[in-house]
Amino acid sequence: MNILLTNARRLRYDGQTEACTILIEKGTIKKIAAHIKEEADETIDCKNHVVVPGFIDIHTHLREPGGEHKETIITGTKAAARGGFTTVCAMPNTNPVPDNAGTLQALLEKIERDACVRVRPYASITEGLNGETLTNLSELAHIGAFAFTDDGVGVQTADVMLAGMREAAANGKAIVAHCEDNTLVTGGVVHDGEVSERLNLPGISALSESVQIARDVLLAEAVGCHYHVCHVSTKESVRVIRDAKRAGIHVTAEVTPHHLLLNEQAITEDNAAFKMNPPLRSEADQAALLEGLLDGTIDLIATDHAPHTEAEKTPGIKQAPFGIVGLETAFSLLYTCLVKQGSVTLKQLIDWLTVKPAMTFNLPYGGLEEGKAADLTMVNLDREVSLDRNTFYSKGQNTPFDGWQIQGTPAMTMVNGQIVYKEDAYA
Repeated sequence: MNILLTNARRLRYDGQTEACTILIEKGTIKKIAAHIKEEADETIDCKNHVVVPGFIDIHTHLREPGGEHKETIITGTKAAARGGFTTVCAMPNTNPVPDNAGTLQALLEKIERDACVRVRPYASITEGLNGETLTNLSELAHIGAFAFTDDGVGVQTADVMLAGMREAAANGKAIVAHCEDNTLVTGGVVHDGEVSERLNLPGISALSESVQIARDVLLAEAVGCHYHVCHVSTKESVRVIRDAKRAGIHVTAEVTPHHLLLNEQAITEDNAAFKMNPPLRSEADQAALLEGLLDGTIDLIATDHAPHTEAEKTPGIKQAPFGIVGLETAFSLLYTCLVKQGSVTLKQLIDWLTVKPAMTFNLPYGGLEEGKAADLTMVNLDREVSLDRNTFYSKGQNTPFDGWQIQGTPAMTMVNGQIVYKEDAYA
């Protein structure tokens, strides 16, 4: 089946947009030109919306298996499609954990049946995320693990992390690390700073993150492993990563929309919508994250989409689980707060959500080019709406951004040339 996208606009290399027509054939972008005269089975008028490569999120929690009351592969991938994401990488803190051939194969089969966007699953570094016994990384890599992580917990001992890095490197896979030294966390629930003191809440030291990154970059250097740091949140972490890159160590890093757009001062009361791990840090940390993104120290943006039920988040910051949702809000929030305010360009934002994650993990997606898979997102940059968590496709509604005025809403999402989301206002 051939599909012709007319009246589209695409980003040029200089960041400006230009009119174009896109011909899709058998799930692949066959031709991009100002005008295309070829006949198509279906023609879609893009109404001068901007068409960009489908977004890639390398840090998503789909919760299935074991957490279906929070999210499922069906609801999570529908949320991803609504947010413009065509590829998501699913974290392994599920029950059971994909830490052996059987559980990973069962997960892959479930993804094949239920997902409406492309899902690449992680496998764990250690059995049951226990931080002690390595999984059979070689077998898991062969079956189809995207990379290896114990996300949700930091690997506490250097010898286990070093062994995992050695096996990952031997199989051409990355170690993706949630960096947190448990001896420095001590039951904290928010950043150890002004807000923890004002609200009398136990704090999480910034050092709990940065010291483990410092350990790990040296381990990665020793065995030649690609080491990727999850959800960087502190200025010290940015400095360590910057120094490691200058030293030639293969380290990459991500930052979340919520750490870019919020800091601890946003927490004015005991509201668990603002509870995430790592926590919202200081204004100085927030500024360092944007600086690190702009200078290339931080490579890409990832959502860390972490859905929870309303009942789980109701008891307050001390009792509620860590995490907020992000798939349906990421682009619009970043466009509104960073691009519209002049902090970054639209091209930079698109690159951090497409080209950069694809390059970082050698993925064959992330490009609006002839011959590439027709993974496309059409964005209405002009429409302004009020963010309403009650409209989310995700089961999780846990967001601190409810009620924010946003622009830049995805109007249509395609995976391999198939429409997986179409906005009601556009349809």
